[in-house]
Amino acid sequence: MSSVEDKRRIGTGFHRHADEYDQHTIVQKRVVKNLEQLVANHISSQPCRVLDIGCGTGALTAAMQHSFPQADICGLDLAYNMAHRTATRIGPRALIANGDAEQLPFRGGVFDLVVSASTFQWVKQLDRCFTDCCRVLADGGLFCTAFFGGRTLWELHESFDEAFSRRCAGTESRVGRLHRFRDSQEVRRAFDNLGFEQVVVATETEVEYHPDVPDLLRAIKGIGANTTAGGQGGGLGWRGVLTDMADIYRSRYKANDVIPATYEVVYVVARKAASNS
Repeated sequence: MSSVEDKRRIGTGFHRHADEYDQHTIVQKRVVKNLEQLVANHISSQPCRVLDIGCGTGALTAAMQHSFPQADICGLDLAYNMAHRTATRIGPRALIANGDAEQLPFRGGVFDLVVSASTFQWVKQLDRCFTDCCRVLADGGLFCTAFFGGRTLWELHESFDEAFSRRCAGTESRVGRLHRFRDSQEVRRAFDNLGFEQVVVATETEVEYHPDVPDLLRAIKGIGANTTAGGQGGGLGWRGVLTDMADIYRSRYKANDVIPATYEVVYVVARKAASNS
């Protein structure tokens, strides 16, 4: 699947599930709170213009509006219905745009603060996104983001890998079946030579609990996300893989009548270097 098709698939998924998104965002809501505090700890002066990339239904956008009531706030999301929900939530005091995180539709140097929560795990070219974030920041501007890292949903990945090996060994590749989350080292490398200084990358672990695997998969689907990376399986063989995956997950990880779902959250704080000119 091409990057354009993959991006369209991701945008369509979030677009379709915008109305139910907030019902399933347990971890994402914690991330917004943590990111709000991270901004407060590192902002050196009141920003005049703030950009929230991947604004979703507007939780972080609203938090920025509350923290910086005098600032011009802008939100951007690839999914139209997400952007529309943010616009409805925030009202006319903010500019909300339907657009692409990998091709920001803004001129350079206009924002004093750029934030993003639970978005960059979906992009194809992380260094390209960070380059564009740096471009739209003013000199000395602050970039704060949090997104899901390499150990996210590791229980699901391990269960799937074993189930796939049982059912499909030697018949087809599992590559591309599950979305690959980047580890913190890959995130650090994406910042090389981009014009940022004081780059700090840290990780934290969040865990949510579900009664069973179908409930976990419904929650993932309910936010518009998808664990598969390009294309869906089909037929009896694929259903057999999913059945085995659920059995393995339950037998290995279920305790006290619930299963855990682990998320590794990568937090990044960076400041754009001042121009020498």
